[in-house]
Amino acid sequence: MRTAIVSGVGPLEGLGAQLCLRFASLGLHVLAAGRTDSKLQAVVDAIKAAGGSGQAVVADATSEADTERLFNLAGDDLALAIYNTGNNTPGRIADMSSEYFENSWRVCCFGGFLFGRAAIQRFGSGGGTLIFTGASASLRGRENFGAFNSSKGALRNLAQAMAKEYGRDGVHVGHVVVDGPIGGEKIKKGLPEYAAKLGDEGMINIDGIVDGYVYLYQQPRQAWSFELDVRTSLEKW
Repeated sequence: MRTAIVSGVGPLEGLGAQLCLRFASLGLHVLAAGRTDSKLQAVVDAIKAAGGSGQAVVADATSEADTERLFNLAGDDLALAIYNTGNNTPGRIADMSSEYFENSWRVCCFGGFLFGRAAIQRFGSGGGTLIFTGASASLRGRENFGAFNSSKGALRNLAQAMAKEYGRDGVHVGHVVVDGPIGGEKIKKGLPEYAAKLGDEGMINIDGIVDGYVYLYQQPRQAWSFELDVRTSLEKW
């Protein structure tokens, strides 16, 4: 059974969890990785309830040992690896501690390096698909988000380098720019007033985002895309 790894899995109504559910429904055994065991177990329970196969793996994306352990579980059956781990780190640069800035880079970019390297090393002769989750910050700098902009921009450049370096080896590297707020649990429970102000039309539909990952995964080698961007019809860009 072919295996998928999804890093950055949180609440059930979140992008990471919904990626796990969708790819499990397509017949892949899914390793759901994240920091909170209870959330991961809820996702795996949902996968199994729908007739799929999954396993929860508690892992720190910035830990080389945790990342290696995660990929060792996939073995030679790895077909898909998605790095969905990230952290929104707002703040003015003059007021920012060096530790805060570095942590943003470690989670977004350094963790992406560890994850991407491990995936490339484990894809067999048949190749595989490696997808990174990006954001509006991947493409432009914005005031009060210097740490996040720089770390997401670095991840995009890293992903593009991997795409060019390993495409000939059958590794399809993709980058999905999620341009705007996602209509999931994080914003609905964490920022309910903001979510209500945006309404469903102002938040990106999770199923629609997941459709994009599936599209990249299913592309033939003669027609690969590196980047896909998704946003609502109301988003200013």
